[in-house]
Amino acid sequence: MKQWIAKLMGQLDIKSVDLTKSTDESSIQSILSEEKATILYLLDVYNKSLFDIENHSVRKVRDKLDKLSRTLVAAETQKQIESSLFDIRHFFSSYRIDESSFIQNSFDDFKRIVWDFADQLSEDLEFESNKEKELGQHLQGLKEAVDMNSIDLLRQKSRSFINTYVEYQNQKNEIKQRRMSSIKKNLSSIKKQLSEANNDLKTDHLTGACNRKSFDERIKGVVGTLPIHETPSTMIMLDIDHFKKINDNYGHDIGDFVLQQCVALLKECFGAEGESVSRLGGEEFAVVLEGKDQKAALVKAEAAMSRIRNEVFIQGSHQIRFTVSMGLAQVLKAESSSDWLKRADLALYQSKNTGRNKITIANNLKPSKVA
Repeated sequence: MKQWIAKLMGQLDIKSVDLTKSTDESSIQSILSEEKATILYLLDVYNKSLFDIENHSVRKVRDKLDKLSRTLVAAETQKQIESSLFDIRHFFSSYRIDESSFIQNSFDDFKRIVWDFADQLSEDLEFESNKEKELGQHLQGLKEAVDMNSIDLLRQKSRSFINTYVEYQNQKNEIKQRRMSSIKKNLSSIKKQLSEANNDLKTDHLTGACNRKSFDERIKGVVGTLPIHETPSTMIMLDIDHFKKINDNYGHDIGDFVLQQCVALLKECFGAEGESVSRLGGEEFAVVLEGKDQKAALVKAEAAMSRIRNEVFIQGSHQIRFTVSMGLAQVLKAESSSDWLKRADLALYQSKNTGRNKITIANNLKPSKVA
């Protein structure tokens, strides 16, 4: 708990207490009650699972949630706490309505496509049924003409049946082509919507990196197949150093630009098969390297860190440089995905707590600093 609170305090830029020097739970509880910590945890989790909806960009919602978290931490009197909780409830009551409306509208669009498809099929089937009845009546008239042994009547009924049959077949072919074209169009539209929805569920909207949900699924898969493949895999947790200063000095638009450029570089450095870059929230990222042990991962991590450090990012009149801190952990046998993540996160925390701009290997107290 102490580790998580210290990390959250750093993200929110709350420097009232140095938790790294605290060793007992009572000192933590003097800062945050269990109820406050629980609400902060829920806000933090929600913060990492946002997606863009109308009138609520992810960036603005994150800023709002961070503000609510800071206010809750600072609240001391019962009145201040109640006021903070009221603001939190008020925000979610408004946001959840818009979020629900967005999802419902997307679902309604999908239903409309399916309904149009089913409605067209129903009309086509009704047309075929009516035409087949009409054709059956002409066929019955042809049989009666044969039974009456009248050449004139047989000629008349034959011509009528043939004309009706040819017309029906032509109309049937036209309907079939029109239906197949409509089906293809509708299916393409549905496929596109489902693909976009799937990408939205797995991709961070701002940077194009995998999102937290996709990352969690991936590391669970790696851990789950470890007993079968018995190949090493390594995780790199990284954080942009002093990212808040970038936002404060240049504005959030430049901050977003930095996040995007950071991911672009990471994808170039970790673009091999079995490697993936994820954004876990804010300025925190994770790289999973399947099939690579700690030694090989460290070489790639050092190269990526060096490249980021030496890069000059230009946006308008601004020239921006930044560094990253990293924590590296190779998955252990019989280790859960959450424990693997915790070790990598602890290594990252060690890098940030001992000067930043360095790599710390999990279970190794000596950080590797790149020249």
